[in-house]
Amino acid sequence: METLTLWIDGRREPATSGRSGDVFNPATGEVVRKVAFAGAADVDRAVQAARAAFPAWRATTPLRRGRILTRFRELMEQHRDELVQLATEEHGKTLADAAGSVQRGIEVIEFAAGAPHLLKGEHAEDVGRGVDCHSLLQPVGVCAGITPFNFPVMVPLWMFPVAIACGNTFVLKPSEKVPSCSLRMAQLFQEAGLPDGVLNVVPGDKEAVDALLNHPGVGAISFVGSTPVAKYVYETAARNGKRVQALGGAKNHAVVLPDADLDFTADALIGSAYGSAGQRCMAISAVVAVGAVGDALVAKLKDKAAALKVGRGDQAGIDMGPVISAAHRDRIVGLIDSGVREGARLVLDGRGIRVPGGESGFFVGPTLFDGVTPEMDIYREEIFGPVLIVLRAASLDEAIALINRNPYGNGTAIFTRSGAAARRFENEIEVGMVGINVPIPVPMAFFSFGGWKASLFGDLHMHGMEGVWFYTRTKTVTSRWPAEPGASGGGLVMPTM
Repeated sequence: METLTLWIDGRREPATSGRSGDVFNPATGEVVRKVAFAGAADVDRAVQAARAAFPAWRATTPLRRGRILTRFRELMEQHRDELVQLATEEHGKTLADAAGSVQRGIEVIEFAAGAPHLLKGEHAEDVGRGVDCHSLLQPVGVCAGITPFNFPVMVPLWMFPVAIACGNTFVLKPSEKVPSCSLRMAQLFQEAGLPDGVLNVVPGDKEAVDALLNHPGVGAISFVGSTPVAKYVYETAARNGKRVQALGGAKNHAVVLPDADLDFTADALIGSAYGSAGQRCMAISAVVAVGAVGDALVAKLKDKAAALKVGRGDQAGIDMGPVISAAHRDRIVGLIDSGVREGARLVLDGRGIRVPGGESGFFVGPTLFDGVTPEMDIYREEIFGPVLIVLRAASLDEAIALINRNPYGNGTAIFTRSGAAARRFENEIEVGMVGINVPIPVPMAFFSFGGWKASLFGDLHMHGMEGVWFYTRTKTVTSRWPAEPGASGGGLVMPTM
């Protein structure tokens, strides 16, 4: 059986840790390959390669960096189907869903290819008599990314193209559950002309994560994952003097007002809740039905969810694939059990689903609860599976207050025909990304992605200009060129003119 290795300094390298893990096809439950786990010594080798490559890459002009990124984008387009197949095989999502996520990742490469424009500083003439001031955006050094299983292509592309465009070198630690796409992208980037050592890939587990968080040669850490781990990454890396952006979990709410188009709204919520088997940090997992709309909405959601076809993601006509692992399936089923025990009304039960040809796969069917209250486990926990819960609220005021009390603040949406209600919602809601009649408000690459509250630890979001600011340090230069020999260089007081 194939064993995937590390990618260090432009070539495949074995891990010295002696450890490896199984990579499953979640639709069949079969091991499709193994992956070597990087240990601390392997991470050090990757960081040292990145440090050695940094001076020359930093000196490479932004225009030249942008051209290499453009060629990388072209190769990603050419190999799109290959990456889609790998993502579906290791994650389980449908081919169409995988293709969409690959495209959204490619859009970040397109944004990063504009490095000559993105890295322009500011200039002010005559800030004092004969004194000018300008700012420079300069790279941080060696940056690292730790990415989750749910988007094997897109989330790594939120990180390393922007960091590399800014003149940094990079060490990527992809999820050990879905390592193939990251390793393949590193090869494609090399084919595009990226110098050896600029991008390194070290699959692994907590040992590799801790090695990156504690390595003195790493200047910045980007992370996407659960809130407990995001908090750990933020605290550990910050304690070691690194800049950190750590995106955590979510409990994304959609508010449905009585004036909403129910067919349109139900279709949107079904796609958001059950697409990718609910394994998206931007999935809508909680619906807040306002006023009298609840019963009709729940009836439509039940009919549409029951009609979804569950099966292998690589087969035609499938709407929803498996979840990532047997352990995750069991956790989801346990939370469904908890919802029943705590008194929520189970409208549609996805436990015990049977999928032809996937009897050993990790499947949970679409599940729908009504009558949920904030005290229940299925509301408090991020389920990260195909479970949609419905809560009731008497007014928009009550719905906004409910969402703002929630510890997460990643994404939210409102469905309404009222511009006044939508405008009020977007202004008052304490959430980082807001959709108005858009169920999954993931920003385009030229805007920044990130939540609020327990959904983000750090000050800057990913990609967009906030990504550029995260991967650069600002240097401000104040200059004066005396016109005459012997001119005064200043006095003993603070200059004001």
